[in-house]
Amino acid sequence: MAVIDINADLGEGFGIWELGDDLALLDVLTSANVACGFHAGDPLIMRRVCAAAVERGVTVGAQVSYRDLAGFGRREMDVAAPELTAEVLYQLAALDGIARVEGGRVAYVKPHGALYNRIARDAVQARAVADAVRQYDPSLPLLTLPGSAVHDVADGLTVVAECFADRAYTPSGGLVSRRKPGAVIHDEETVAQRAVRMAVDGTVVAADGTAIAVEARSVCVHGDTPGAVALARAVRSALSGAGVALEPFA
Repeated sequence: MAVIDINADLGEGFGIWELGDDLALLDVLTSANVACGFHAGDPLIMRRVCAAAVERGVTVGAQVSYRDLAGFGRREMDVAAPELTAEVLYQLAALDGIARVEGGRVAYVKPHGALYNRIARDAVQARAVADAVRQYDPSLPLLTLPGSAVHDVADGLTVVAECFADRAYTPSGGLVSRRKPGAVIHDEETVAQRAVRMAVDGTVVAADGTAIAVEARSVCVHGDTPGAVALARAVRSALSGAGVALEPFA
C-alpha cells in the first residue's frame, strides 16, 4: 500500500492581515508547515496555529525562510552562510518553543519560497540550512525536492522528498517559476489526479508533456492558493479513494 503525507503552508497571515483558512486546512492535512515570522506569521498567529494543530493531531513543521516580510519570502537573497544558519536557527527555536507550550513540538523543517528553491541547487546555502537543523536537533527531518542539493550536504540528517500537487514541473524535475503562466494549477480534478499519480506511480506530467519520476513521501498543497481548502479536500479524497494511506512522515 502506498503511504503519503499531505502538507501545506499555514500561519501566513500577519497582524490583522489574514491569508488562507488555517483551521479548515488543519482538518485535512497530516502535516502543517507553520510560518516562523520571517516571511509571514507573528507570535500570536504561530501560537494559534500550533494550538489548533496539536488539538487535531496534525504534525507541526517549521516553515523557515529568508527575512523578507515585504516579498513574502519569494525574493532570492544572497545571505552569508553563518547569517543564514543563525536566522534559520532563530526561526526554528522560536516556533518549537511556542509549539511546546501548546503541548506539541516541531517535528521537521521545510524551507519556504525562494529559500526552498535556492537550496535545491546551491550547496552553500543548503549546507547553511542543514547546519542550523543539525545544531538545533539532528533528529529533525528536512523536507525538500527529490534531487535537491540538500541531499548531498545533509551529513547524517534525514532528508524527506516531497512533491507538489498544485505546481507545474519542469522536464528536469524542478518547479516552474511562479512568474510564468500555468505555474500554479487551480483545477480540483487535475490537482487530485496529479496527487494520486505521484503517490501511486511516482510520476508526474511536466509542463512540456513528458512524464518524469517524482519519488516522494509527502505531497504539498499550497495554503495561500485561492480555493486551497477545496483543493486539499479533493486531494485527500482522491488519495483515500485510491487506497493510499495518509500518514505524517515525522
